[in-house]
Amino acid sequence: MEWFNRKYPKIKQTTVVAHLTMMSTNSQNRVNYTLHSNPENDLFFQLDKSHFRLYQPTMDPPPKRKSNGLDQGAGEGTLEEESEDDSFDSKEFAYERDLKNYLSKNLFIVEPGLRLYEEEGITGIEFPAGNRFIDILAVDKQNSYVVIELKVSKGYDRVIGQLLRYMAWIEKNHAEPNQRVRGVILGSSISEDLSLAASKINDVELFEYALSLTLTKVK
Repeated sequence: MEWFNRKYPKIKQTTVVAHLTMMSTNSQNRVNYTLHSNPENDLFFQLDKSHFRLYQPTMDPPPKRKSNGLDQGAGEGTLEEESEDDSFDSKEFAYERDLKNYLSKNLFIVEPGLRLYEEEGITGIEFPAGNRFIDILAVDKQNSYVVIELKVSKGYDRVIGQLLRYMAWIEKNHAEPNQRVRGVILGSSISEDLSLAASKINDVELFEYALSLTLTKVK
C-alpha cells in the first residue's frame, strides 16, 4: 500500500485488496470478479487473510473458476472464509448465493436507481471489507453507498452489529469525504428484536422477501 500511495495515490486500498482476492487462485470469492477467468490473473496463492505467495501450478490445486453457474476448482488447499453464523448449513449457503446473484442483477427491486458497485473489473458482490466480505455493495441515485446484507433464514438483532461494522468500514476506508453510507438487511423474515434495534438507526432499512413459483401446463 505504501508503494501504491506513492505511485498511484488515487487507487483505494479496497481496490487493491479486491484485485488480490481476484488474483488468488484458491480464494472462495475470486469467482465473483469478471477478470478471474483470465489465466494471466492466476498469480497468487493465499496463505491466510493477510499473506500471499506466488501461485505454483505444479504444486497448488487448480485455480477456482466459475463454469455454468458453478464454482470450479474447490478442493484441498482452498481458503475458507470466516462465517458470521455458525448455524449456516450448506443448503442455505447455496440458496444465499443464488439469491445474491439474482439481486445483484435486479437491485431496482430494492430501490429504483440502485446499481451494483463496479470499478476496474471489481464488483460489489462479496466486496472485501477488512477480513470479511459484504454480501452486496451498491450505489444509489445520489451516489451514496448502500451496504446490503442477506439472511436466507430469519433476521435477528445481532446482524445489526455486523451491518454497522461494514458501513463504518466503507465510510472510513472506501467512501469519499461526506459521501453517505446506508445499510439494508434482507431476510426471509425479520424478528421483532431486529425491528426494534433498527428503529433507532436512521440509515438502516429492513426488508422481508418472499419467493413464488408459477407453473403453466403445456401438455
